[in-house]
Amino acid sequence: MTNNTLFSRPELADCVPDLVATARGDKKATLVITNARLISVTSGEIIEGMSIGVQGARIAFVGKDASHLIGKHTRVIDAAGRYVSPGFLDGHCHIESSQITATQFARAVLVKGTTGGFFDAHEISNVLGLPGLKLMLEEARTTPLAAYLQVASCVPSTGPELETCGATIGPAEVAEAFTWGPDMIALGEVMNFPGVVFGDEKMIGEIQAALRAGRVADGHYTWPVNDWRLSAYAASGISGDHEPVSAEDVIQRVRLGMYAKMRRGSAWHDVAATIKAHTEHGIDSRRMILVTDDRSPESLVDEGHIDFVVRHAIQQGVRPVTAIQMVTINTAERFGVARDVGSISPGNFADIVMMDGNLADINVVMTIAAGQVVAENGQMTVELPEFVYPEEAIRSVKLSRELKAADFVIQAPIASGEVKARSMEVRENHVDTKEIIVSVPVSDGQVKIDASRDLCKIAVIERHGINGNKALGLVSNVGFNVPAAIATTVAHDCHNLMVIGNSDELMAQAANAVANVQGGIAVVTEEGETVLPLPVAGLMSNAPFEEVAEQSRAIGEALKRAGCTMNYAFMTLSLLALVVVPELRLTDIGLVKTTEAGFELVPLFVE
Repeated sequence: MTNNTLFSRPELADCVPDLVATARGDKKATLVITNARLISVTSGEIIEGMSIGVQGARIAFVGKDASHLIGKHTRVIDAAGRYVSPGFLDGHCHIESSQITATQFARAVLVKGTTGGFFDAHEISNVLGLPGLKLMLEEARTTPLAAYLQVASCVPSTGPELETCGATIGPAEVAEAFTWGPDMIALGEVMNFPGVVFGDEKMIGEIQAALRAGRVADGHYTWPVNDWRLSAYAASGISGDHEPVSAEDVIQRVRLGMYAKMRRGSAWHDVAATIKAHTEHGIDSRRMILVTDDRSPESLVDEGHIDFVVRHAIQQGVRPVTAIQMVTINTAERFGVARDVGSISPGNFADIVMMDGNLADINVVMTIAAGQVVAENGQMTVELPEFVYPEEAIRSVKLSRELKAADFVIQAPIASGEVKARSMEVRENHVDTKEIIVSVPVSDGQVKIDASRDLCKIAVIERHGINGNKALGLVSNVGFNVPAAIATTVAHDCHNLMVIGNSDELMAQAANAVANVQGGIAVVTEEGETVLPLPVAGLMSNAPFEEVAEQSRAIGEALKRAGCTMNYAFMTLSLLALVVVPELRLTDIGLVKTTEAGFELVPLFVE
């Protein structure tokens, strides 16, 4: 890896002479940990009274007595019987979904014991293309994290006939990105699963580019798992998937040789169901990985990161050491980097977490990354350099004009009366929606929506300066019980401007509020506006994560005051333009429905 000199992660081959000399005692260690209760994820044991010797960024010695490694310049840390674990790895995460930059994300998660991750930056890639991905990689390299980036596979997530994004990535771009370094680790989640199964040239070409570069490919498959299609998907070379929502989903993937990633984001609560593949069905855990996928900034503060997911898995009945394996060695082996990360082993990077109290509580009190103590007792102990984004990355909202209430009028096929229409029904703590048919009143040829019923309009407006497309639809179960609107440029995955509300005037006001700050989130009611600016690609803020967490919390409170009381409601609403998740979504081109054959545009009104 090629992190900056402050947090250098040199190749193992370059470190061999020094590591061997340190293990002999001829060269004194830079850091020694003594009196540790070592969590050996390679053997599944907890070993008392262990010591760990570190030379620079890597581990040189693991054993009972490291006294021969200690010199006058060696830093010695007495673990005093505390648990010592490999640093936690997130096996599937979108940094942008936390609405903070990679630097601030590192500050937020290192204190929680996360020392690395496999980050799919397909959010910024959909806005800025390969240059955006490269910016994320370059910034991640300046942090202490063992940050491995994935090449976005679905830009756009399906095809230009269904949605408009800010860039296009195909096989040639995938191949180019893999030349940037070994920390470009994999092909990101291949969401166009019908395209893979039915032989779409672009999707197959991207997978081939990854395999030819010696990389693995990650998946995103939401069809049922009990027919031939999952085998076809796996036969393509896709070997890991974070979309299981049931124990059966996990079992079938593992039986086909895939890694099943069990997700507990802020609003996606899948672990309780999926972990039963291990706890109730007895499936071997070595191809099971715990991941976050998406976590809001306030949930990072309030609940945690991967540490939270591990605690949750333990509460579901998983043995603590097994749960820790699911965020360390299993994850490292999945991506082929177990020689560098994922265990406390001689030669590996010294990414180490110390925990106090009951192991099941996963109470992190110290984090060591690349041989340096970077966090203690919930506080960072090192300063991270500021990363400056270029002008093109912070001016990405390109609307042709200010929006007006008239832009949100839905023209009906009748002059007056009632008409039946499709509506997306959102589900709390789930990524999917349900298609329902609703009757809506019509007057003067226009659909009329108000706060007297739980139904909102939704608009998606192209914001990349390409075509100015706009589409309108309906969404149920948002919960607004007063005139209200929310607008955002965080609208997975093309990240166009999405607006939801029951008042055309407030929808226009919210949309313009977001455009005026070059992206972000705005909630507007008759009482006023609450705005979270996210100027980096319209997705992230480079402000301290603590500030962004409070601003995000204020968005959540504003939604609650308007009647939207879902758990981490924004996280759920932000997915309503993501066409690759069932069942009904809206893009700038129109309503898209997931079917047995793939994805298809459907009309708003039904006869």
